[in-house]
Amino acid sequence: MTDETNAVTNQPGMGAMPDAKGTSFRVWAPHAEKVYLTGSFNGWNKTSILLTREQDGCWSVEVPGAKAGDKYLYMIHPPADWQLPPFSRIDPYARKVTNSVGNAVIYDAKAFDWGDDQFTMASGNELVIYEMHVGTFNVTEAGHPGTFASAVEKFPYLQDLGINAIEVMPVMEFPGDFSWGYNPSHPFAIESIYGGPDAFKLFVKAAHEHGMAVIVDVVYNHFGPSDLDLWQFDGWSENGKGGIYFYNDRRAQTPWGETRPDYGRGEVRQYLRNNAMMWFDEYHVDGLRWDMTIYIESIDGNGSDPSNEIPEGWSLMQWINTEIQRLFPGKISIGEHFRNSSWLTKGVGAGGAGFNAQWDAQFVHPVREAVIVRDDASRDLGAVCKAIEHRYDSDAFQRIIYTESHDEVANGRARVPEEIWPGKVDSWFSKKRSTLGGALVLTSPGIPLLFEGQELLEDRWFQDKDPIDWSRANDEHGIFSMYRDMIALRRNLSGVTRGLCGQNIHLYHFDDGCKIIAFHRWDQQGPRDSVVVVVNLMNQSRDDYLIAFPRAGLWKTRLNSDSYSYAPDFANHPAPDVEASEGGKDGLPCSGKISIGPYTVVIFSQNE
Repeated sequence: MTDETNAVTNQPGMGAMPDAKGTSFRVWAPHAEKVYLTGSFNGWNKTSILLTREQDGCWSVEVPGAKAGDKYLYMIHPPADWQLPPFSRIDPYARKVTNSVGNAVIYDAKAFDWGDDQFTMASGNELVIYEMHVGTFNVTEAGHPGTFASAVEKFPYLQDLGINAIEVMPVMEFPGDFSWGYNPSHPFAIESIYGGPDAFKLFVKAAHEHGMAVIVDVVYNHFGPSDLDLWQFDGWSENGKGGIYFYNDRRAQTPWGETRPDYGRGEVRQYLRNNAMMWFDEYHVDGLRWDMTIYIESIDGNGSDPSNEIPEGWSLMQWINTEIQRLFPGKISIGEHFRNSSWLTKGVGAGGAGFNAQWDAQFVHPVREAVIVRDDASRDLGAVCKAIEHRYDSDAFQRIIYTESHDEVANGRARVPEEIWPGKVDSWFSKKRSTLGGALVLTSPGIPLLFEGQELLEDRWFQDKDPIDWSRANDEHGIFSMYRDMIALRRNLSGVTRGLCGQNIHLYHFDDGCKIIAFHRWDQQGPRDSVVVVVNLMNQSRDDYLIAFPRAGLWKTRLNSDSYSYAPDFANHPAPDVEASEGGKDGLPCSGKISIGPYTVVIFSQNE
C-alpha cells in the first residue's frame, strides 16, 4: 500500500506528540516534495503514511495506534528535478533516539512522575557549583562510560561536600559512547548511553531531593559536526553547506566545522528557543550554561571586526534569556564568553544579552598562574588582587570563578596539582598550593565552581575515558574535608560567616615581600557577618604578623588550611584566635597579631 490517506493533526507543537488516540507528528521540511513517516508501527513501510503539507513549510500527520516506545524516521522526497533519491532523517525534535545514527523513539514527555518536586534553587550569592561529566564521574563498569544512575549513587557524597548545584557537561545525544558532549547530534534527545530522558529526569529529581540544583550545559554556537541529520535536512543547501538549519555562507564557519545555526531564520530561532525552554519545562532543570557565546555573537569569536558580528545571534540570546525569566523566574542563565564584557550580563533593556552570570577568565588565569609558578618571588600578587576584586557592573555574583574546569584541565593544560608538580599530585607542594587556589575560589566574591575530583586532588588531565579515581576519597580524605569546611563557611552554614555571601570586599593588605594579602568580606557588617581572609602565598610561616581588622574584639579562627586534620604532612602551624584592639592599620580602625603557616589561608570572624 502507498500514499495512505492520513489526517492532518490539529495538535500544536513539533516532533512526535503521543496522546490517548495515537501520535501526531510535525516536521519542518520546506523544500521537500513529499514527506512520509516510517516506523515500527507500520512495519517500516516507507510510503504508506504520507504527511500533509501545512503552511510555513511544515508537514504533519496523525497516526492512530502509534505509541510511546515505537521507533520512527521521516522519509524525505526532494523535488524530482533535483535528481536526489529519497532519504531518511531522524526527527529534529526527537526527545529520544536509539543512538546518534539510529532511529527516533516516540517519547511521552508528560508521563514521568515528578511527585512533589517543587525545588527552589539557592540564590546566586549562595551557590556552590560542581561541574560534572556524567561519563567519567562515577564509572561502575570498566570500558563503559558512567550513567545518570551511577552518578546518582554519589549524590550523598556531593551533599556531604556541601555542593548545592551540579552543572552537567552536555547530555544531548552525541556520536559514539565517549565524548565531552560539545558535539551534539540531536539537541532535543538525551544521550542514550547515559540512560536517556527518563534516567535524566530521575537524576534531576534525585539531585533536588539532595538539595542540589541542576544546571545543563547547552551548545548553540554549533551543532555536530558528525552524525548530524540536521545537515541538509530536506535536501536543500547553498554553497555545499548545511541547508535549512544552518548558515549557508561564510557565517557557517566555526572552529568546530561549518555548522553554525542560522540565527536569523525564524524556524531555527524557534528551534533553539524551544530547546532552551524544554530543559526547564520537561526536565525541571534550574539553569543553563551556554557554551562559547562569543561564537554566537560573531563569526570568529573575536568581536574586534564589525564585519564579523552576527547581530541576530545577540538578539537570539536576548530573546531566550527574556523568555527564561518570563516563564521560569528564579532560574539562572550562564554564558561562557571570555571577552571580559559586562554587556553579556547587562539587562536586555539596556542592550545586554541578559545572562545572570558569566565564566570569568579574569579570575582563573591569574590565580592559576600564581599557585602553579614554582618560585615564590615570581608570584604576581597584584594580578591575584585584581582577580579577587574583579566584577561585571556592580554585581559580584555576575561571575563564575574557578581554578579548574573542563577547559582548564585539558587542551594542553592539566589539573592544578599536576601543573604544580607533574606526577606528584600528592606532594606537599601540590596539596598546599592547589588548595590555596581552591580557598581563593571559595572566599572571593563570585559564584564558585569546582570541577569533578578537584576536592580529591585528581591527577593528570581531563579525558572522556579517564574516570574519577574514587580510591582517592580515602587517600585524600583530608583534602576533601578542607573543601567541605571551606564550602560550609562560604555558604554560612554555621551562621558565623555571612560576609562570604555578601557583595562587599575591601582588599586592604598587600605585602609583596612576604607574599601576604588580606581582605574583608561582608554583607551588612558586624559580628557573624564580617569575615577577614588572610592568604600566605609564600613557603614561610609568619608569627606576630600585624593585620588590620574592621572591629575590635575577639576574632575567631574559622579555618586554618595548615591543620594536620587536612594532611599529616602539613605543618599544623598554629593560627589562634586574635584579640583585635584599637590602633589603625591599612585604613582600618583596629589591628591584631596573627600567626599563619606556609602556603596557608586563615579565615576569621566574630561571634559578638
